[in-house]
Amino acid sequence: QVQLVESGGGLVQAGGSLRLSCVASGSVFGFTVMGWYRQALGKQLELVANINNAGSINYGDFVKGRFTISRDSTKTTVDLLMNSLEPEDTAVYYCFAQQPWRPDSWGQGTQVTVSS
Repeated sequence: QVQLVESGGGLVQAGGSLRLSCVASGSVFGFTVMGWYRQALGKQLELVANINNAGSINYGDFVKGRFTISRDSTKTTVDLLMNSLEPEDTAVYYCFAQQPWRPDSWGQGTQVTVSS
């Protein structure tokens, strides 16, 4: 079993920054990909960013260079630095982690609210 705990969400003004952090515990060996999704009210879940064991990174099209994902050397923590936040970035942000032998693990989500 894997537990993912997110932190760092909150309320910020447009143009501001937040850093989200996700820490994994439990059966943390063998993660292949970790990253973040988000879901705004009334909208579908969408990929924000992910990073694999080789360090390859994917960002959602809306990121446009504003966000940076990083993973620590133990590969059990994944951070998301978000700069130049816009009201459209308001959403619940979920951390996820992939292991080949089980369904993806998800965190409980952290709310990010960007005021105009």
